[in-house]
Amino acid sequence: MPTSVTTYYLEMTSPGDLKPKRSPRSDLVFGKVSTPSPELNRFFYTAVGGDWYWTDRLPWTYERWMQWLDRPELETWVLSADGVPAGYVELERQAGEDVELAYFGLLPAFIGQGLGAHLLTGAIEKAWGMGAKRVWVHTCTLDHPSALANYQARGFRLYKQETESKDLGETPGPWPGARSAGSPVARAPG
Repeated sequence: MPTSVTTYYLEMTSPGDLKPKRSPRSDLVFGKVSTPSPELNRFFYTAVGGDWYWTDRLPWTYERWMQWLDRPELETWVLSADGVPAGYVELERQAGEDVELAYFGLLPAFIGQGLGAHLLTGAIEKAWGMGAKRVWVHTCTLDHPSALANYQARGFRLYKQETESKDLGETPGPWPGARSAGSPVARAPG
């Protein structure tokens, strides 16, 4: 059955636009992945995006993942909480000195702890550190319900919006049935 999906395109045009928000937790580490790792990025892609219809890259081969990751224009950053991977961001330097937050998100067990704002603050700082003149991102109504508000709270401004009809199947999840199994997200109240 077709579903109406609205995509929001947001941008920052100055580092001064950032409204940072950091977690008070002392066990957080935000580190750059120095070696391209298809296994790591595919893990995050499926585990973070499985509930939000991230499906475009699912058919990618190892070689295709390596082509995407092994470029000087791309950086992967990982947020860890008490030594456990909690979320990630892929930053892509593009033409015109733009940097896109290509993929961004938290693992389900870490949603609702205030880490999204912390991760986004770090991601935006790293994007400006790549020499950006503009930092941009897109999200849609299939994404986490707080995604758009988090981007706007950090200082992103909406510059374009598109709505289209898409045929959606079941979300792939990190694996079939993950939402109904024992995950903290599956147990979270309504």
